[in-house]
Amino acid sequence: MSRYQEAGVDVTAGYEMVDQIKADVAKTKRPGVLGALGSFGGLFDLGSLNYKHPVLVSGTDGVGTKLLIAQKAAKHTTIGIDCVAMCVNDILAQGAEPLYFLDYIATGKNLPQKMAQIVSGVATGCKEANAALLGGETAEMPDMYASDEYDLAGFAVGVVEKDQLLDETKPKAGMVLLGLPSSGLHSNGYSLVRQILFKDHKLALTETPAELGGQNLAEALLEPTRIYVKAVLPLLKKGLVAGISHITGGGLYENLPRMYADDLQAQLDYTTWEKPAIFDYLAQMGGLTLQDSLETFNMGLGLVLAIAPADLAEVKALLTAQNERYFEIGKLVARPADEAKLIIDKVGEKCE
Repeated sequence: MSRYQEAGVDVTAGYEMVDQIKADVAKTKRPGVLGALGSFGGLFDLGSLNYKHPVLVSGTDGVGTKLLIAQKAAKHTTIGIDCVAMCVNDILAQGAEPLYFLDYIATGKNLPQKMAQIVSGVATGCKEANAALLGGETAEMPDMYASDEYDLAGFAVGVVEKDQLLDETKPKAGMVLLGLPSSGLHSNGYSLVRQILFKDHKLALTETPAELGGQNLAEALLEPTRIYVKAVLPLLKKGLVAGISHITGGGLYENLPRMYADDLQAQLDYTTWEKPAIFDYLAQMGGLTLQDSLETFNMGLGLVLAIAPADLAEVKALLTAQNERYFEIGKLVARPADEAKLIIDKVGEKCE
């Protein structure tokens, strides 16, 4: 045993892990990728994509305390999808096409099979986003993490023509807001979820509440974050989308107003979209008000698009062709003086 191994770091485990993930990484290769896994840096030839005035859009994120659920459930194959989704959906919200992704895993002990399961999920997410898994890093840090703990973060880069970049100046009054459904919690609000279910109620992940329709808690809480690239990118290429909001931490109240200027207001009808059962269940178990839920969770909407009325029929047809469901949830209007940037009506009352 080497002195480094005696200190708790086994570099040979890292070599073994790289061998196990090579096939998954290879499946994510796309036009523009240069070199192979194992180089000091990932290489991408932007010139091969024939953009006239390319703007690079980058995003970085993690999975938050959803990781603790994955570790407790010993299910590591989907958490990587979440990490990719959090990054590429943000890039998409600027109108950009994701190009490549890099991951970073820090762990107390490098167990090659477990690390390979995590990276397998990352590769699956990259395939869904048509982004290359261009590289990554696994750091074994026994004094920072327990042997069964790990953290996961990612970094993605996308590209968009400068004149097609989405910002808050593009959405206008009169535009329709289309919501694309989430698969559940996605990757936000898990500190509150864990407080309610595991600290307040002392539940086990194997429990199967009737309200969740046959799913046990582990399955419901580890449902992967949806990746919207394949459904939305064709709309962007045709110039049919004026704005996109990725509904993450802070829910609709924090994220939707980031899409448009201060002189606009979004008016939503809370009854117009479906909410996965997990949200009602958490509200009941935690005694949450609707305001609590709207300020914490996505409440069934993963992405919101601003669409000009003249383009609405074409957008709906393209989404249907991609088997993407949508809800017409509201509209943008001129913002009345001293009113909030977002109003959500629900059964006769307002949450402001």
